[in-house]
Amino acid sequence: MKRIQRSLLAAAVMAAVSAPAFAAGEQYVGLPSYRVGPYAAGGSGIFGGMIDYFKLVNERDGGVNGVKLTWDECETEYNNARGVECYERQKKNGPTGNTVVHPLSTGITYSLIDKATADKIPIISLGYGRTDASDGRVFPYVFPLITNYWSQNTAKIKFIGSKEGGMDKLAGKKIVNIYHDSAYGKETIPVLDAQAKMYGFSVTHIAVAHPGNEQQSQWLQVRQAKPDWVILRGWGVMNPTALKAAAKIGYPRDKIVGVWWSGAEEDTIPAGDAAKGYIAAGFNVAGANYPVVRDIQKYVYAKDKGNMEDKSRVGSIYYNRGVVHGIVTVEAIRKAQEKFGKGKPITGEQMRWGIENLNIDNAVLKKLGAEGFMPPTKLSCANHEGSGLVKFQQWDGKQWKVITDWIESDQKLVRGMIEESSAKYAKEKGITPRDCSKEM
Repeated sequence: MKRIQRSLLAAAVMAAVSAPAFAAGEQYVGLPSYRVGPYAAGGSGIFGGMIDYFKLVNERDGGVNGVKLTWDECETEYNNARGVECYERQKKNGPTGNTVVHPLSTGITYSLIDKATADKIPIISLGYGRTDASDGRVFPYVFPLITNYWSQNTAKIKFIGSKEGGMDKLAGKKIVNIYHDSAYGKETIPVLDAQAKMYGFSVTHIAVAHPGNEQQSQWLQVRQAKPDWVILRGWGVMNPTALKAAAKIGYPRDKIVGVWWSGAEEDTIPAGDAAKGYIAAGFNVAGANYPVVRDIQKYVYAKDKGNMEDKSRVGSIYYNRGVVHGIVTVEAIRKAQEKFGKGKPITGEQMRWGIENLNIDNAVLKKLGAEGFMPPTKLSCANHEGSGLVKFQQWDGKQWKVITDWIESDQKLVRGMIEESSAKYAKEKGITPRDCSKEM
């Protein structure tokens, strides 16, 4: 891990001192990445997978309908202020300005909503960010697709209910929610409280301070509470630290269910035997045998053009999640070109339309070599989330094994909470929600 950190730091320094030039006919995507700091493993894996997918499209397909993709990175270190600085630095790059923003941080996403909306640059907060931004009537430029935090949480409670023998068996159960003390970590507290009331279980929320290296007192609280289940809402170094702490107090890891930002190889391998049996949610799976990953190996790595210095990470959870980021970005560009003209770069405003009209069904996934790799998803003016589908996987000591099919989230509960929250936001900001009947 130290070797990876050193190489990532060197890459970040090089990116900071070299300003690339952008050609007139290219489609520019600014990447506010993080490859150093306590969350470097997630940032490097996801941005690495996304960049490799962009390279695949350029190398194999000649771009999107002949328009080559281009990008650069700006190091944020997962810091909100630096994320805003990177956004401002990159927003006017390329022939049409920045096409889309991938903050890969709930905090940075919150910080950019007003700016990006005013600049007409869409934000893709894929599997993170502000959940009520799923209401596209109020948040036209924010897309927390493919499934948001509240949807994931309802799927998680469904999974726990299935393990207990039915949702009615949740009554009287005790759940502890250990969360990263940040905007990201706090995001699911409202929906967990709502579900506790709905199903009759009790929930205790325990915060862990950034970056999460110290958790002894929190797990002593867990030992005292004796919960039936623990939900782990961690990020970066917090995750293996939590698994080791759980093992130390003798809490069974197969009773811990993590968020998808706590469910990668970088979260389990450093924990060693303490991770065995641990369960996590996901909206993508691990594996290098999917056609899309094999094509990246063939067209990118075989030409020594891959982004990952450690090639063993190709096919890992975070890397494949980066490929998912790449897929939705490229398909949105392709969709926008259908309306606004093929063979030329699109604007951020046109990209917004492309994302909003995405329909990546199973037939499209099969064509892209990503069938089973990610769930199908369809967006609309009002629905900026998509399918809300979630899978669960379990660490067997060596690798992640998928243990469920796609589980549907409780969209009735989630959508109701989304609309209530977005209506409050609209009132606070003086926003008149869009009439989606006029956006067809």
